[in-house]
Amino acid sequence: MTNVDIVRKAQSEFLQEGRPEFRTGMEVEVHQIIKEGNKERIQRFKGIIIQVSGKSELEKTITVRRKVGAFGVEKIFAVHAPSIEKIEVLRQFKVRRKSIKFIRDLTGKAARLKEVGIKKDELNIPRVLPTVSYSTTSTETQKVITDEGVSENSEEVKA
Repeated sequence: MTNVDIVRKAQSEFLQEGRPEFRTGMEVEVHQIIKEGNKERIQRFKGIIIQVSGKSELEKTITVRRKVGAFGVEKIFAVHAPSIEKIEVLRQFKVRRKSIKFIRDLTGKAARLKEVGIKKDELNIPRVLPTVSYSTTSTETQKVITDEGVSENSEEVKA
């Protein structure tokens, strides 16, 4: 078992089901659970993904930007955070870059993006999470050091 397999196995417990594949240029609506004292409420944040970052699946974060009046508001969400109830993809825009942070400086017609004609149902298809399979039992020869010397002992070792 390699180190990558060990990390994936440890992270697989914390991955949330039903998250679609995210790309830069998608318009999303993030439903976040906010706890205030003993009460809980769901806050929705609708905007365009300007950056997707993170190496492993558990580290994936999206930066969502929306325009509120004359101001731009950006929030960074961890995709698999337990405080995120769901992330719904509304539209996909044509983008040819990994990060579209340049859109911060654009206003008016210059800030428009061309929409790609993909149906909402196709955009919200849940992504298949990576799985790691392990054999449940294996027979290994182990060396046992005793007072008499070194002897080989064959035992079943469970992973």
